[in-house]
Amino acid sequence: MKTICALSSGEGGAIGVIRTSGDDAISIVSKIFKSAGSQSLTEAKGYSVHYGTIIANDAPLDDVVVIVYRAPHSYTGEDSVEIMCHGSRYIIQQIIEQLTLVGCTLAAPGEYTQRAFLNGKMDLSQAEAVADLIASSTEQSHRLAMNQMRGDFSAQLKSLRTQLLEMTSLLELEIDFSEEDVEFADRKQLLSLAEVVDSVITRLVDSFRAGNAIKNGIPVAIIGEPNVGKSTLLNRLLHDDRAIVSEVRGTTRDTIEDTITIDGILFRFIDTAGIHETDDVVESMGIERTKRKAHEAQIIIMMKEPGVEYPSIETTEEQFVIQIENKTNDFQALTGKGVSQLEQQLTEYARQLQHTDSDVVVTNLRHVEALRQAQAAIRKVETQLTDGTTGDIIALDLHECIDSIAEIVGEVTSDDTLHSIFKNFCIGK
Repeated sequence: MKTICALSSGEGGAIGVIRTSGDDAISIVSKIFKSAGSQSLTEAKGYSVHYGTIIANDAPLDDVVVIVYRAPHSYTGEDSVEIMCHGSRYIIQQIIEQLTLVGCTLAAPGEYTQRAFLNGKMDLSQAEAVADLIASSTEQSHRLAMNQMRGDFSAQLKSLRTQLLEMTSLLELEIDFSEEDVEFADRKQLLSLAEVVDSVITRLVDSFRAGNAIKNGIPVAIIGEPNVGKSTLLNRLLHDDRAIVSEVRGTTRDTIEDTITIDGILFRFIDTAGIHETDDVVESMGIERTKRKAHEAQIIIMMKEPGVEYPSIETTEEQFVIQIENKTNDFQALTGKGVSQLEQQLTEYARQLQHTDSDVVVTNLRHVEALRQAQAAIRKVETQLTDGTTGDIIALDLHECIDSIAEIVGEVTSDDTLHSIFKNFCIGK
């Protein structure tokens, strides 16, 4: 496999880390690295550290530290070398240029982690957790990403797969001996096992509501008539002039979103167009978007001024609605009076929303969609086990359930799926 290189550290720091990986990683780096010791880099053992100089255009470029990893004991499972140099943008660019001149190819986004997956260093759900770990912005999101990267979620899926394969093998054994009318699989026992599998899958699916809120932020829609103070409140909550505030009615004609962490919890606040009767086409489009965002939100802040009614908008039992009467002695979005009490309400409800009894929490939409497919398949199996359906038909639905779970960890994965996942990774990871 071709040898790739990329900057793996952030730009602008005191130290830069350039990672290479591939069959020729060690020999390629040795072409531009002059060790301060007597040992050649190509003879170096894995997990060994070497001090020396990078040579560019026959002249010293930078003094560096190099770490050698031998396959399969590296992040990617391949031979790999990491070069730690000074963080100068010029130095980093020159080292990468020299590497490409002597045989390296620039890495694509997520290519290191993709190689780790392809080389069996991690399954696909663990690989996706790497991106979640990098993007984590709260203690909770970091904890969930770490648990998934370390294989907690994968272990649950492997347990499910083992139980499903046990059921399938018994039913398929019956098919092999169908002419002898032998029943190897006790239907009551299989039903009991299917119910256990269904219970685990359901618990994982149900955990997504909390997991998605932790990972992406709890969506909070601010709803009210024009000029009630929605944009002022958004700016106050974000501690920034994110939304335009004006006395002119209908200033906000589209939704404005931004995130902020309050007391360790990530919220995604959504300022919406004011709800009112209008013949203006653009305003009407904004109001329709407001209604859609209100439907998607888990928390709705309903605002009004004294002497008027709260806006009429449909909510569900699962949504938490906070009613605020702005421009009163108790609440003034403009001055911030009452906002700290509002933040307390938000965090108290958020903790209830994010609480889950499950030891594994699903945070990825791709995962929960696959689990829902598995859930539908196992429930068909439960029905079939009680209505006399033949074993060959039941086995087909069991295989569908198994395949849906296999998609999550990457045992059954299309190239399009892999591309979609890894294209969103940063280069160097």
